[in-house]
Amino acid sequence: MARSACPHPASPGRRRLLGLALALSVPWPGIAIAGAYESYFLAVKLDDAETVSELLERGFDPNTVEPERGDTGLILALREESMRVFKVLLDAPGIDLEAKIRNGDDALMIAAWKGNLPAVRALLEREVEVNRPGWTALHYAAANGADEIVALLLDRSAYIDAESPNKTTPLMMAAYGGHRKTVELLQAEGADGRLKNMLGMSAADFALKAGHPKIADVLNEHIREFGK
Repeated sequence: MARSACPHPASPGRRRLLGLALALSVPWPGIAIAGAYESYFLAVKLDDAETVSELLERGFDPNTVEPERGDTGLILALREESMRVFKVLLDAPGIDLEAKIRNGDDALMIAAWKGNLPAVRALLEREVEVNRPGWTALHYAAANGADEIVALLLDRSAYIDAESPNKTTPLMMAAYGGHRKTVELLQAEGADGRLKNMLGMSAADFALKAGHPKIADVLNEHIREFGK
C-alpha cells in the first residue's frame, strides 16, 4: 500500500477504523486471533504507534512475521520508514533485534540499505551483531553510498572485506554504485582492492562494468601506490 495514498495515521477516521478492528479482533490480553494480525501490520505500515502499542499491551507477539517477505514488524517499519513504530518496537519486551527474513536480511541491514542513520545508531546502541556470514550491513551501506553509515559500521568493527556468498565485497558494491567518496573511504580504512569475486572480478572491474571508468582508475591507482 503506497504511503501517499493512505490517510495520516493520526487522522480521526483512520484511528476509528483501526480502533474498531482492534476492539473486534483482540478481546482479551495475550490472545492473538483473526484480525489482530491484519491490524498490526496495517498499523506498522501507517506508522500508527498508538495501535501498535495497544496491541503489544494486549499480548500481541512483536516478532510475528508477515507472509510477503517474512518481515517482522520491526523490519517492516524500517522498510516503510515508520519511525514512530520503529521506536515502539525497539523498546518492546521480547523483541528480537536479530531476527532475519527469508533472504537472511536483518533489521540492521535494512536500516543500512535505506540509509537510515538514526535507526542504524539505535540498533548499534542495542549491540546488535555487525559481522555475520554472507551479506552484511556494510555491503548495503556501501552499495548506496551511505558514507556516514559506512564510517559508523567500521567504527563498530565491521569487517571491511566481508565477502557475500559469491565473494562480493563492500568495496565492489561501492564501485559498482559509482560512489567515489565511499570507495575512497573504504580504501583509506584498508579495503583490499585486489580481491576478486567468484567470477574473477575486482572492484575496478565492477566499476568498469557499471560505466564508472574514473572510479576504476582510482582503484587501480591505489593498488599501484600502496601495493593493494
